[in-house]
Amino acid sequence: MLGLALILSYLSVHVNPEDLAFPAFFGLAYPYLLLVNIILVIIWAMLLRLEALISVVLIAAGFNHFLNYIQLFKTKENKEDTFRVISYNVHLFNYLNNKETSSQKKVFEFVKAHKPDILFIQEFYTGENPSKIKASINSATGLKYNTHLKILGNGKNRFYGIATFTRYPIINKGEIIHPHSSSLTTFTDIIIQKDTFRIYNNYLESFRLKRMERSFIEEITSTDDNESFSEVTKNLYSRLKKGFVNRSLQAQIVKDHIRKSPYPVIVSGDFNDTPVSYAYRKIRNGLNDSFVNSGYGAGFTYKGNYPPNRIDYILYDNKLINKYFEIIKVKYSDHYPIIAYFRKP
Repeated sequence: MLGLALILSYLSVHVNPEDLAFPAFFGLAYPYLLLVNIILVIIWAMLLRLEALISVVLIAAGFNHFLNYIQLFKTKENKEDTFRVISYNVHLFNYLNNKETSSQKKVFEFVKAHKPDILFIQEFYTGENPSKIKASINSATGLKYNTHLKILGNGKNRFYGIATFTRYPIINKGEIIHPHSSSLTTFTDIIIQKDTFRIYNNYLESFRLKRMERSFIEEITSTDDNESFSEVTKNLYSRLKKGFVNRSLQAQIVKDHIRKSPYPVIVSGDFNDTPVSYAYRKIRNGLNDSFVNSGYGAGFTYKGNYPPNRIDYILYDNKLINKYFEIIKVKYSDHYPIIAYFRKP
């Protein structure tokens, strides 16, 4: 049964959730299904049972998915003559959790310490006019950034969205519209050492669960007045399914735009989906994943109330060489920032 679940997780990258959503749920659970199957292999091997060999075959069939999560060999650190790219979901600087413990200052100090040449921020939040953001971050970090903001407002002098900061000249800006969604994607054309590149910043559809501050267990077991367990479970399934479907549509829109780019691309951000998903496979097709190329260890980038997983990415095409990748384990958000080092051929 658990072997079948693992097979269904493999199917999730090929089956569009809009056509059939069922496999996507198993793709979401892939790292945990893999772990359980590995434990079973050990137990069955100790008992000298044939099931051990069957499970080994099933695990081996998904080895590429395993490598999208875990890199076994450490790449030699090489940052010479590179430019640095950081992608970071800052979780609104934790402002909605507690205004007095906003993490904005710590995030800006982190940026100042790492000096990225390109900085992608998702779930950016500010209580000031967006026109002042460039001056604010330049003052806080001591760096001189050009900015591309896609900011939404709620009418109460609170603004949120995605922000791209770069030390390179910006020659063009644009955005990709995701119909009927607050998800955001921007593209920015910049000049790096006389060559033009198009860089994408993405925040794709989240699951938008009813009680995002709770864990999955609390989501399932806690009920409001007059709300039964079956209703909670049904609601959870519906929201997860909607998230899978919407991201598949958004991934197609983003990929179509990337294919038409006249310049080499870097595609980054919070995809809100794992490496064993239709959305990730759709966007990555034809691109390289900097974690897979030069990362090390477990690639989990999300560490919130829900099970840890890898949902933040920096992808790139063959016009660039990726020299190193890191996940920085700072606790200023429910995501870890990721950093990739690139150089031109």
